[in-house]
Amino acid sequence: MTETTKTEEQSPDIDDKKLVPRKLLKKPLLVVLFILINVIVIAITAIVEFGNSENAAALSEVEINWWLLIPAALCFLVAIKVEISKYVLMMYEMSPNKRSFNRKRAQKVARRTVLLGKYYDNITPAAIGGQPFQIYYMRKNSDLPAGVSTSIPIFGMVAGQLGFIIIAVLCFLFGSLSINNAVLIGTACFGLLFFAFWPVTVMIATFLPKATLEIIGLLVKFLAKIHLVKDEEKAKHKVEYEIDEYAKSIRKILKTRGLFAKTVLLSVIFSTLTGMIPFFVLTAFGGRVDFLPTFVTTIAVISAVYFVPTPGNAGAAEGTFFLVFSALSSGYVFWAMLVWRFFSYYVYILLGPIVYFFMHLEKKREQAPTINSSVGKGPEEPHS
Repeated sequence: MTETTKTEEQSPDIDDKKLVPRKLLKKPLLVVLFILINVIVIAITAIVEFGNSENAAALSEVEINWWLLIPAALCFLVAIKVEISKYVLMMYEMSPNKRSFNRKRAQKVARRTVLLGKYYDNITPAAIGGQPFQIYYMRKNSDLPAGVSTSIPIFGMVAGQLGFIIIAVLCFLFGSLSINNAVLIGTACFGLLFFAFWPVTVMIATFLPKATLEIIGLLVKFLAKIHLVKDEEKAKHKVEYEIDEYAKSIRKILKTRGLFAKTVLLSVIFSTLTGMIPFFVLTAFGGRVDFLPTFVTTIAVISAVYFVPTPGNAGAAEGTFFLVFSALSSGYVFWAMLVWRFFSYYVYILLGPIVYFFMHLEKKREQAPTINSSVGKGPEEPHS
């Protein structure tokens, strides 16, 4: 796609940088605060674990079946690969010119979109930073129309939510009796309502754009009255353009043959793989557990803590995992909980800065030839 075509499809008044909640992302104190929450919760669970004389053992004394951590790591790596493939698939199907589609570049954009989206999800309260960043990054780097670049991350999130809901419903219908924990299942079912919130909201915005515009129009009017929006008409025009482009792109995704089913299927695979990790981790640390109860319990724990607004459900996830699995399993649940949280939370916080580092190196390499050519040029000779 040419630069001219891409520019024409974007609203001239839209500033993509406003899509990223920079005030949130520029407050390291928030990140420090939630790291402290994690430390406190981990300390409490450690005291509970080691207060029991049977489990009071240092990590050096724990007999770990290290080879069982290999399938846990493979589940994580394959899950990330599946998620990246989902974004590449959507980029390909939504590309205006499939013949010139650059799959290698799409892989790179999708990889960064997924990993940095997970990074911002896990450092911002209620995971509000992931999709805005993904939209911003894709609009700047995907070479796709603005509406498509906006809709792909949102639809990717919706497909992810639907994929998890499918797995959870199947687990609760056919596997809930295997864990015999009515409180956990009840809380998990309540959590599924929050999982369903965004898919329902997106469908309303897609198929009832006029109603959505009226609601947003009232919000813009209110923000103008309290002087948070300077130009009410200009703001309404921007919102109208964005909603229209977004709705068109989502409808196109839904109409593209097989795309909706494929993205949801890939999301189901992602949720299944990540849900399998605790079984291998608990077994590695000496737990005697069966696969089905462990898998169902993991899905229930993820659903039960979903509505907790801390980044990555910090605190609630660790505490719930420990309380539930310490009742189900022998062995050293505390260490298993730490490894599980590494794969489900901490790894994304570590990968985010690493991705940014490589992006910085790439930018420097791209700028180097320009700088070198400028240095190599001598002053122009005056014309006689």
